[in-house]
Amino acid sequence: MLLLLLLVLSPLFLRPPGAGGAQTPNATSEGCQIIHPPWEGGIRYRGLTRDQVKAINFLPVDYEIEYVCRGEREVVGPKVRKCLANGSWTDMDTPSRCVNRTPHSERRAVYIGALFPMSGGWPGGQACQPAVEMALEDVNSRRDILPDYELKLIHHDSKCDPGQATKYLYELLYNDPIKIILMPGCSSVSTLVAEAARMWNLIVLSYGSSSPALSNRQRFPTFFRTHPSATLHNPTRVKLFEKWGWKKIATIQQTTEVFTSTLDDLEERVKEAGIEITFRQSFFSDPAVPVKNLKRQDARIIVGLFYETEARKVFCEVYKERLFGKKYVWFLIGWYADNWFKIYDPSINCTVDEMTEAVEGHITTEIVMLNPANTRSISNMTSQEFVEKLTKRLKRHPEETGGFQEAPLAYDAIWALALALNKTSGGGGRSGVRLEDFNYNNQTITDQIYRAMNSSSFEGVSGHVVFDASGSRMAWTLIEQLQGGSYKKIGYYDSTKDDLSWSKTDKWIGGSPPADQTLVIKTFRFLSQKLFISVSVLSSLGIVLAVVCLSFNIYNSHVRYIQNSQPNLNNLTAVGCSLALAAVFPLGLDGYHIGRNQFPFVCQARLWLLGLGFSLGYGSMFTKIWWVHTVFTKKEEKKEWRKTLEPWKLYATVGLLVGMDVLTLAIWQIVDPLHRTIETFAKEEPKEDIDVSILPQLEHCSSRKMNTWLGIFYGYKGLLLLLGIFLAYETKSVSTEKINDHRAVGMAIYNVAVLCLITAPVTMILSSQQDAAFAFASLAIVFSSYITLVVLFVPKMRRLITRGEWQSEAQDTMKTGSSTNNNEEEKSRLLEKENRELEKIIAEKEERVSELRHQLQSRQQLRSRRHPPTPPDPSGGLPRGPPEPPDRLSCDGSRVHLLYK
Repeated sequence: MLLLLLLVLSPLFLRPPGAGGAQTPNATSEGCQIIHPPWEGGIRYRGLTRDQVKAINFLPVDYEIEYVCRGEREVVGPKVRKCLANGSWTDMDTPSRCVNRTPHSERRAVYIGALFPMSGGWPGGQACQPAVEMALEDVNSRRDILPDYELKLIHHDSKCDPGQATKYLYELLYNDPIKIILMPGCSSVSTLVAEAARMWNLIVLSYGSSSPALSNRQRFPTFFRTHPSATLHNPTRVKLFEKWGWKKIATIQQTTEVFTSTLDDLEERVKEAGIEITFRQSFFSDPAVPVKNLKRQDARIIVGLFYETEARKVFCEVYKERLFGKKYVWFLIGWYADNWFKIYDPSINCTVDEMTEAVEGHITTEIVMLNPANTRSISNMTSQEFVEKLTKRLKRHPEETGGFQEAPLAYDAIWALALALNKTSGGGGRSGVRLEDFNYNNQTITDQIYRAMNSSSFEGVSGHVVFDASGSRMAWTLIEQLQGGSYKKIGYYDSTKDDLSWSKTDKWIGGSPPADQTLVIKTFRFLSQKLFISVSVLSSLGIVLAVVCLSFNIYNSHVRYIQNSQPNLNNLTAVGCSLALAAVFPLGLDGYHIGRNQFPFVCQARLWLLGLGFSLGYGSMFTKIWWVHTVFTKKEEKKEWRKTLEPWKLYATVGLLVGMDVLTLAIWQIVDPLHRTIETFAKEEPKEDIDVSILPQLEHCSSRKMNTWLGIFYGYKGLLLLLGIFLAYETKSVSTEKINDHRAVGMAIYNVAVLCLITAPVTMILSSQQDAAFAFASLAIVFSSYITLVVLFVPKMRRLITRGEWQSEAQDTMKTGSSTNNNEEEKSRLLEKENRELEKIIAEKEERVSELRHQLQSRQQLRSRRHPPTPPDPSGGLPRGPPEPPDRLSCDGSRVHLLYK
């Protein structure tokens, strides 16, 4: 439909109906009653022809009309009126007027001192300065706002550097003309300017400062900003963390006040939400080390707070450390240039392709700086018209222009200032002050400007402009994601209403949002079932062998040969081997077979079966070898008493050993019982490329003072083993009829002791390797039991089976051919008896010889006194006299020979 311009010209006034005597439109549910201007006025109806205007009585809701003037006149008052939902038009209490334009030369200048960062950490002045200049043109062209004044701009390039800003601030304050307001950009510069401004009674209005510290009214009493505080990002970030189920995040920040205070606020908010900041890094100029630390700490969800130039350095290091991709999400500030990662930067050594790969998929949160509704603002421009107009003024592409996103805020900042000054100066017919009377000592004008600014409320190209109690702008938050090298809107968040509007256009490299940490899967290391089954079979066969041996020993207990081997002690040995072999089964049980509640019982079963099995099996053999050693290696006067040792004393010795074990185990179980403990190993990466790691764990039976108890237990058992080896060695050549198998017992003790002394420390060392530890322990039990049973019982079986000695004791004694072992024992007894008799005879003869020698010496002395010595016989014969008594006796076999000198 064609746009028809209906102009009805007036020499002086354009008023709404009711203001100049015309009929007041009525409010109805159909919309707003059409306004028919008087002949002296003019209205532009959009999309309607002359005939249509004459034919209709109501216009729909949201319909807009525009007042126009002709020639050198211009509209003063509302230029555009909008039909509201209640059926009334906007601003009906204020008339619209056509007045003659005032020449600029007749208007008084009001100066604004501005600092635009054209370079540095945030080169926002590249777009914000043209936006401010455009706003000044629009404001100065309006006759209803500051009709007697003209706003002029004096600006410098702060380079986003406080040091540079200090120099220019001095020039602005000490050089004429007087500035009625200061407009800094960067937060660091705004902090400096705002602290100094109160000493000069100056209002400060920033268009690009987001530092939370600037919200401190005591420190910055005259500060306002159209850019919301950076803390406005934090509720959005927390909302997104909760949306995607992230409970652990990491942060990296540039060391500046704005980012430090923002991060402090974020830390408080995430703590309230039950989210943890696990790792916090900061840097001044070189982010290499902090990025490496993030990689080492396995940071996944990372919030980055730094300026654009530092962002390029950070993501160059991110690329080098491979801290990007489907496992990672970066949250950045959204006010960078759209192509910030493609801009050439000599301070980094990464290519554009590398940077593009590193930044892909990151999330940005930014204040809504452009009205998404695209409705007309106070400047009579929509947000889209503003963007088109600003783009024409820029010298390069918007994506390559710093501060392009913040340009609407700079534009609205001038309008906020103009409206406040207009209200202060009495614009619109109200009495006010003379702005030209302002100086740095005039507190009154400053206070009035402050009150006017504080009550600002209007529709700008950035949205509704209103300041909170701290002078900060209230706004929505825009959420964007870098997808395919360009930013895409994925949602909005209104923190005042906790309302998240989600477009569901987010895309993830891995297909879904990553986890906030490597998913750790706890897996238990269970014993190899093949090994367990194999050893269990061997143990079962060993138990069967022990039962066979025990049955054989009991059945043939009447046989003399069996009786001479102390069969009851052998029976205890077989029972002990059975218990030790039975311990193999609980030794191999773990979480694969039993639950957590059954584990303590299995631990106690292991301990008791092994302890009692060792005491019975080894204790019986030790008692035998100890008795043999006692009888045959002690002095003569104790031999007869020890040879008559009753069997009950042997059993009492075994009972003592078993009792000591029972007492020790009972105290251990009562005082410090065994329970299930978990040993955790280093994380392992799976073979598949998935975002998980394996945390191996191993179940153990342990107690609080496990080492102490093992020291007592192993120390006591170790002494028994060493002593058993010693006794077996000492009695290896002894033969006795009372215990005819003591040599076999000694051999069994050797094997058991060696296996136990080797296996005990090895299993302690290999405790973290369940298969190796079980194999060593169980096979040592199986082999020692097998060896003991075979060495002690198989020779007896073989003897009784091959020689038929199992019939009866009487028949056994009537056998014509006795065993070689009995013949040897009999011969040994006879030789010992004969040897003792000979020793007595020799002792008696030696005593007799000694007496005779004494008598001979006495006689020779007596003879020498009576007769002088006789000269030796020249012939060399023997001296005369009776034969001398024998000098010594010699024993050869059973015969005694007397030898003479």
